[in-house]
Amino acid sequence: MEDVRLMHEAGVNLVSLAIFSWSRIQPTEDVWDFDWLDRVIGILHDGGVSVNLATATASPPPWLAHANPEMLPVLADGTRLWHGARQHYCPSSPVYRSAARRLVEAMAERYAKHPALAMWHVGNEFGCHVPACYCDISAQAFREWLQRRYGSLEELNRAWGTDFWSQRYSSWEEIIPPRRTPTWPNPTQQLDFMRFSSDALLDCYEIEREVLQRLSPGVPITTNFMSFFKPLDYWKWAEREDVVSNDSYPDPSDPASAMKAAMAGDLMRSLGRGRPWILMEQSTNRVNWREINQVKPPGLMRLWSYQAVARGADGVMFFQWRQSRAGAEKFHSAMVPHGPMSSSPGWREVVQLGAELRRLDGVGNTQCHAEVAILFDWESWWALELPSKPSSALRQMEQIESVYRSLYEANITVDFARPRDDLSAYSLVVAPALYMVTDEGVANIERFVGAGGVLLMTFFSGIVDESEHIRLGGYPKPFQELLGLNVVDFHPLGIGQHVGLRFADGTAARGTTWSEHIELGGAESLATFASGDLAGRPAMTSNGFGSGTAYYLGTRPDGAAMARVLEIVCSRADVASGAETPHGVEAVRRVGKGKSILFLLNHRDVAVEVPIGEAGTNLIDGTEVHRGLLRLEARGVAAIHEGW
Repeated sequence: MEDVRLMHEAGVNLVSLAIFSWSRIQPTEDVWDFDWLDRVIGILHDGGVSVNLATATASPPPWLAHANPEMLPVLADGTRLWHGARQHYCPSSPVYRSAARRLVEAMAERYAKHPALAMWHVGNEFGCHVPACYCDISAQAFREWLQRRYGSLEELNRAWGTDFWSQRYSSWEEIIPPRRTPTWPNPTQQLDFMRFSSDALLDCYEIEREVLQRLSPGVPITTNFMSFFKPLDYWKWAEREDVVSNDSYPDPSDPASAMKAAMAGDLMRSLGRGRPWILMEQSTNRVNWREINQVKPPGLMRLWSYQAVARGADGVMFFQWRQSRAGAEKFHSAMVPHGPMSSSPGWREVVQLGAELRRLDGVGNTQCHAEVAILFDWESWWALELPSKPSSALRQMEQIESVYRSLYEANITVDFARPRDDLSAYSLVVAPALYMVTDEGVANIERFVGAGGVLLMTFFSGIVDESEHIRLGGYPKPFQELLGLNVVDFHPLGIGQHVGLRFADGTAARGTTWSEHIELGGAESLATFASGDLAGRPAMTSNGFGSGTAYYLGTRPDGAAMARVLEIVCSRADVASGAETPHGVEAVRRVGKGKSILFLLNHRDVAVEVPIGEAGTNLIDGTEVHRGLLRLEARGVAAIHEGW
């Protein structure tokens, strides 16, 4: 068949199937049609192509929603979302859950032993369009979740601080989701609803996972993540996946896209605790959902594919195979375009990538190793960005990116970790705006520094506990001894406003977003504010604690100054660059079983020469690489098996 022939030409060996096929598989409640799917799977298997079979539950069929409108999701303002798109279901709906379980059981019973089946794909991009539902069914499920969490109304009232604004509850039935209110809803109620909503969708995943494990034991199970997707706590989700997979759609018009995609790859590797992950979806060219959907210039798709491999992916896939003729995504690019492939640069690039990836089997069983970890906690992210803060301009991802960028540009590989995770493998830990932290997390961070680790903590960290209650006794109360300082007050900066900074050696810089009135309590000042009401007061400090050192940053420095800050703390932690490269060339190393593979990725649109310290073989084209200078073409890539 033509499709299989083209798949062979492109090097395709795994195909995702049936993601949005529920209404085709089950056209009415009691009618099933698997004949077409049997035929497609059979053709692929006969052609030597394996199947990543989706459970098809991401988009319920119209008949199910029409017969059971109560299963449709509701927004915080009471608006009901109707069928006609996708993901139109309340995650807590018994009707939806029962129908989804029935579908998955039917699919697993039919295909569990099919020789083409390589992996199960549960749902699709959970929460992408409906991360939370506020209907009465969700309200009851929320109350049950709260009863399990708190045990008693008295404990809930304490945790939510309900004496404020006369919100004290006397019955569980009085509690509702944080629907539209005259002003800010209770912040702990909002935080708990975010926790509940992530868990409610995870329950949907778990229902399907249980069926698949029972009926097709041994077949790996995944669901596709969406990088730094705020509504879902992927730490909890990843623990329930056999393989972490991600959908990555960087914007080719965004100069920071390469950095953001690298950061997403590091997150996926970290979620899987170092295990290989899969780039489940990317586009060969343009997408369809942006205001302006720009094309990828030649070589960019290939470059970003190798970037994922460099950062731990063992599989590279695309959405979609053939470009659709109809539907909302018909202008989303595909491996096989609308027009002739002979005139499609995207198709030629796909074929090139497929041929090259066949030569990279040696990358298997290797991993990226990082000496630096960035602390990243979904619940702290949720809490930080609730309303009624000193500054609504303080955004978690901007703070993460500001420290990651400097490490990325220095070719220093980074893991992500939770505050309570084992940090002993790292030399340096960075905690950007860790607003909410548990006692367990505090003790773990102190242990890390006390044992000789180096910590860089930035402003507005350690402010609240897991109930979103202020930790009394000055800011940041749980870290005052560790940091050797006290923050008297916050001085957030206006949009576009900046504050001058001066390092101890006289170097001048600027800070944005935030500043703080810091009083030293044993710490040493490394930089001061050079303008405004805080002029002369500490802006960056360092403090010895046990065998380690804790640094604190009271503002967000500009790019050059942040690079200087990271240079200081990396030097103290003996963390060195993975490779010295020209600006715009990313270097990442994967190692394992006596192998060291250095990936070099040129993100510039001109050729560059990269210094090579150790000879080897470029796995991509089989050429020998010698010490000296290696020429990388514009958006060019090398994967050097060092020492070979």
